[in-house]
Amino acid sequence: MNYWLIKSEPSAYSIDDLKRDKRTTWEGVRNYQARNHLKAMQAGDLALFYHSSAEPTAAVGVAKVVTAAHPDKSQFDKKDSHYDPKATLEKPIWFCPDVAFAEKFKTPVTLVEIKADPALRGILVAQQGSRLSVQPVSKAHFEHIRALGNS
Repeated sequence: MNYWLIKSEPSAYSIDDLKRDKRTTWEGVRNYQARNHLKAMQAGDLALFYHSSAEPTAAVGVAKVVTAAHPDKSQFDKKDSHYDPKATLEKPIWFCPDVAFAEKFKTPVTLVEIKADPALRGILVAQQGSRLSVQPVSKAHFEHIRALGNS
């Protein structure tokens, strides 16, 4: 099993939206490095759900990957803001897994707390300039943040 952090602006899609929907396709990611992380996700992997561009930014829950990545349909839709004219059905560029709601933390774990916690040293989200919307997380970092959020 692998562990991840997925970011979403709560005004676009929040942990509460995922809880309501129970499951969603994690589409619309248009960064090659993040896309590669999405392609590496496998059913059963867990992801910290992180609210970005929020006050405060924080890990707010957990999502479970329920399908491996498949071609992101939004890349083919000319009406979609994520349309990519270079993508074809034969050669898709963008991929996305489906994720399901697993849990919402009792207490959000803020970026300030993450940066200050010695047990989370090295976690990508705390590094300067880390803007990737999908990033790997070690099992130890995942479990520590999950414990903080549920305490």
